[in-house]
Amino acid sequence: MKFIKPFFTIAVSLLLISCLGFSKKEETMKEKALYIPTENTEIAYFASGCFWCVEAIFESVTGVEEAVSGYAGGQTKNPTYKSIGTGKTGHSETVAVYYNPKKVSFETLVTVFFGSHDPTTVNGQHPDYGSQYRSIAFYSNAAEKQIIDEAIAKLNTEMYSGKIATEVTKHTKFYKAEEYHQDFERKNPNQGYVKAVSVPRLNKFKSKFPELLKGGEH
Repeated sequence: MKFIKPFFTIAVSLLLISCLGFSKKEETMKEKALYIPTENTEIAYFASGCFWCVEAIFESVTGVEEAVSGYAGGQTKNPTYKSIGTGKTGHSETVAVYYNPKKVSFETLVTVFFGSHDPTTVNGQHPDYGSQYRSIAFYSNAAEKQIIDEAIAKLNTEMYSGKIATEVTKHTKFYKAEEYHQDFERKNPNQGYVKAVSVPRLNKFKSKFPELLKGGEH
């Protein structure tokens, strides 16, 4: 019985931690270095829960030059962190992945996407729930859509028994999130959500796909 209280306290604490619960006052303000895409750079867009986590995961992948947090998938113009929190904008927290196709393929990025979250969860990734945290794989052309569709078909057959809830949506407009969200995990290593959710999620991905990491990390 003596273990029940500590366990309950930890569980409640984790429930109170969420991406949406962040206060700007907690953030350590640092300017993001200017990023200039090369002539070989292409962009892919993915949403799979809190963009702090997703951005850090894609930035760890070889061939990814930059990942930018933002909003996409909805109908509201010029959404903000506050407005998407209502769940009424239609947007999902999304990451724009700038990558060099000579070093990493779109197909591999799709593998990273599906391999770094639970695509069977409807409207959320633990501990964040709501339509703004739903899973979306965006495509810009027919070839990208085919790659996504084939990945889903294979995973539904081999792993998820037809339960994948990921939306497959044509990319139309990406809105960059406020500057204080960019590189959030790297700039705020001691923030509660980062320590409890973001870092463990990143480390889980790294242990699962060591061959995809920059610098040959294991």
